[in-house]
Amino acid sequence: METRVQYRVAFGKKDEAVEGPDDADVVITIPVADAALDPSVAFMQGKLKAAGHTGVLFEVLRNGDAAAAISRLASRP
Repeated sequence: METRVQYRVAFGKKDEAVEGPDDADVVITIPVADAALDPSVAFMQGKLKAAGHTGVLFEVLRNGDAAAAISRLASRP
């Protein structure tokens, strides 16, 4: 089963960098100010928000996909 994840890095109120499908299994959102944190730590501190399938969330936190995507989006030009 392919897991679909949408990552959102918020730069401002209506300014987000988004990667992933709109019908994702889980949507992960983090403010750009917290994007340098390890995503697992940010989640435990309540800074990384997730909506959707918790199992999918824990999988992408564990395998490093979340860290890579958040880093890509946070370093937008």
